[in-house]
Amino acid sequence: MANELIQPDKFFLSRFGMTEGALERILGAALERKADYADLYFEYRSAEGLSLEDSIVNRTSKSLSHGVGVRVCAEDRTGYAYSDEVTVDRMRLAAEAARAIAHGGGEASVAVQVGRQVPRHALYELESTPLEVPLEQRAKLLNEIDRVAREFDPRVKSVMASFAAERKIVMVVNSEGRIAADVQPLCRLNVTVIAADDKGRQAGSSGGGGRVEWSFFFEDERWREHALTAARQAITNLDAVDAPAGEMVVVLGPGWPGILLHEAIGHGLEGDFNRKGTSAFSGRIGQRVASEFCTVVDDGTIPNRRGSLNIDDEGTPTSRTVLIEKGILRGYLQDRLNARLMKMAPTGNGRRESFAHAPMPRMTNTFMLPGGSTAEEILGSVRNGLYAVSFGGGQVDITNGRFVFSASEAYLIEDGKVTRPVKGATLIGNGPDVLTRVTMVGNDLALDPGIGTCGKDGQSVPVGVGLPTIRIDGITVGGTRA
Repeated sequence: MANELIQPDKFFLSRFGMTEGALERILGAALERKADYADLYFEYRSAEGLSLEDSIVNRTSKSLSHGVGVRVCAEDRTGYAYSDEVTVDRMRLAAEAARAIAHGGGEASVAVQVGRQVPRHALYELESTPLEVPLEQRAKLLNEIDRVAREFDPRVKSVMASFAAERKIVMVVNSEGRIAADVQPLCRLNVTVIAADDKGRQAGSSGGGGRVEWSFFFEDERWREHALTAARQAITNLDAVDAPAGEMVVVLGPGWPGILLHEAIGHGLEGDFNRKGTSAFSGRIGQRVASEFCTVVDDGTIPNRRGSLNIDDEGTPTSRTVLIEKGILRGYLQDRLNARLMKMAPTGNGRRESFAHAPMPRMTNTFMLPGGSTAEEILGSVRNGLYAVSFGGGQVDITNGRFVFSASEAYLIEDGKVTRPVKGATLIGNGPDVLTRVTMVGNDLALDPGIGTCGKDGQSVPVGVGLPTIRIDGITVGGTRA
């Protein structure tokens, strides 16, 4: 694979019988109506998955797909067309369709010369991927997870586990003559446990992965930790009391609770929403949007992380972008289109679900940098409050920043001590407001274990989140008791 990354024609051009000359003619045709930019996105994806339920590996899947997308940008208009048949004729038809959608005025004759390689990171140079591990070994792992989770407590009644892996090869060729290519491995393990007793049924979940090798799951027995975490969470929730309701101090634990940061803040900092003026953060660069304790970054360059990429889906190398620095808004997440229209630099955040989708600005790994307090100091400072360790679903309104999140594992804080587990807790607040209420930030930054998937405009992409322990003074908690 290394040679294919350096010479992308070694894979795509030879596999589909194309030449650089043909690509140049297609891109030239796409620019005939005075468009500003055009690109071709090639993708070849192989994926496999298997799942366990009722102590039986009962489902396997395998898929192979490939295709090409053609994009034409003219001012603020974008035309996009794609084909799952990668031939010169199909690409020419797609280019004509995309050009017609963008409908730039007048005629233009543009000569494109393809050949300049885009520098790329080397964030996941793997000797092998889980796709190369025999199916029997992957099935054995799921059976072991089932056994360990059930042995945790007799109240564990059901275990569901799944493992999915893929390898995606991409190449982007644009009207500036640049070629960028990458091989992107990805895998994920999921575990869900259902526990039941005479008080009811509760669920727990855990999982992880990234752009990693099979051995990743056996280092420090990560797979066992996921099985035990899911079982422990389900059993803990059986004994949980009803969550209180009202405004209170909330402490968010490290790692996965960063999903609240991703949803409540991150989406509002994506370039398209800010260019259109629909984000609560529009036009606020240089202004204070959070407390002085908050510095938030998006970093697509962390090795082996689920949200990391050597190049984004427009062929731009990913970067580390400071979004908020000590409470001051410093920038937005940009793809090429919105960066050009806002007269800003692309940040390597142009992402798409597949060749059938046009790119848009999206997050990679988004997290808050650590502060100077310990988790013990933060928890000890709270007389009465809620400690949220893990979250389930949530939603946010980008235009006003309002969010609602459900906590899948949470506890009461009483006189500075973490006490009883609670169930049914939801956090209700406003993204631009919630960061102004952060009064303590821990020194224990953790990234999530590699389970994040972000949805936007019908597209899903893998992402990462992270957070140190933080104290937020005044979030409305929706519960079942006053």
